[in-house]
Amino acid sequence: MTAPDDPFRALREELDALADAGLSRERRIVDGKQQPLLHVDGEPALAFCSNDYLGLASHPALIAAARNALETVGVGGAASHLITGHHRLHHELETALAAFVNLPRALFFSTGYMANLGAITALVGRGDAIFADKLNHASLNDAAVLSRADLHRYAHNDVAALEKQLARNTARRKLVITDAVFSMDGDLAPVPELLALCERHNAWLMLDDAHGFGVLGEHGSGTLEHFNLRDPRIIYMATLGKAAGVSGAFVAGEPELIATLIQKARAYIYTTASPPALAAALLAALPIMRDEAERRTHLRHLAEIFRAELRLKKWQPAPSATPIQPIIIGSSEEALRASKKLRARGILVPAIRPPTVPQGTARLRITLSAAHTADDVRRLIAALHAAESEA
Repeated sequence: MTAPDDPFRALREELDALADAGLSRERRIVDGKQQPLLHVDGEPALAFCSNDYLGLASHPALIAAARNALETVGVGGAASHLITGHHRLHHELETALAAFVNLPRALFFSTGYMANLGAITALVGRGDAIFADKLNHASLNDAAVLSRADLHRYAHNDVAALEKQLARNTARRKLVITDAVFSMDGDLAPVPELLALCERHNAWLMLDDAHGFGVLGEHGSGTLEHFNLRDPRIIYMATLGKAAGVSGAFVAGEPELIATLIQKARAYIYTTASPPALAAALLAALPIMRDEAERRTHLRHLAEIFRAELRLKKWQPAPSATPIQPIIIGSSEEALRASKKLRARGILVPAIRPPTVPQGTARLRITLSAAHTADDVRRLIAALHAAESEA
C-alpha cells in the first residue's frame, strides 16, 4: 500500500519558494501604545512605518471618549447594521463625516477593504466597465475582479490612456477607480483631470483617499478639499485608522449612492457592526483633525526636512510631497538588508517587496507622523546614509 499524499507538501514548497526569493513576510509583536518610539519584539525602536499621520492613535481625548462610551454602550456591536447593530453613535458619526468632507451623506464601514469591496460590487457588475490605475491598492483591484465588470487598467496616472479607453467603451455603466494618494509611492492622482474625463464620458469617479484624508486640505478634509472639487459623480472613500487614529472607513457621496450601498453592499450588510465605542472615539477625533492645523503644518515641515537633507548616492527617493517617503532600492534581498541595517541602529522601516510593488522596485517605505520630531527625522537620515554606505 502506498502512503497517502501529504496534503501540505505543495504549501510548504510554495512557502520555501517565497523565502528563497526574499518575499516571505513576518509579523512583529508590538507592546504599548502606537507612537514613534515603540517596543517591537522586545526591543525599542524609533518607527517610521505607521499610518498614524496626525499622531492621534494615542491621543488622550480619543482614549477618554472610547472609555466613557464603553461604560454606557458596552464592547461589541452585537448585530449587523440592518438588524440591531446600527447604534446612535454610528449614526452621529456618519452625519459628522459627511459634514467633514462636504458631501451629502456617508456610510460607515468596518474597514477600508470592506468599503471598497462593498461599494464597487454594489454599483457595477456584468455588462459594466471599470477603469483602474495600475498602481491601485489591492482592495480596489480585488473589488474590481469580484464585481464581474469588464476591467480595463491604464498606466499609472496616464490621463491620455484613460481617455482613449473611455472614449471607445459603450458599457452601460462606467466607473473609474483610483487611489487619491498612492500608498506605496506617496504621489497624488490627477483628480481634476480624471473628473473632467468622467464628466465628458458619463462615468463615475471613485477615489480611495485613505492616505489623503486628514492630511490634505486646509481643514484636513482630504483630496477633494486639496483640489477644491465637488461633483455628484464622485464616490469618495476614506479610512479612519490612519490620520483619524482609530479604525474603520466610510464612503460618502450623493443620497442615492448611500441608499444603494445600504441595500446592496454585501460587505456592509452581512457583517457585525463595529463597536460603538470606536465611533465615539472617531467623533472626538474629527474636531481635532479640523481645528489643530498645526499638526498638518508640522507634518509638512518634517517632509521638507527629509527631502532637503537626505543625500543618497545609489538608492532613489521617490518624488513625494506627502508623509509617504519611499526609497526605491530595487531587489527584494537588498531592500531586506537595508531594513535590517536600519533596525540595528534602532530605526524601524519595513522593506516593501513584490507583489505589493512592481518587480524590481522593492523599497523602504518611510511614513512620517506629526508625533515625530525634527530630531527624529535627522536620526533617520543619518541612519539611511550609514546603511547605504555599507550596502
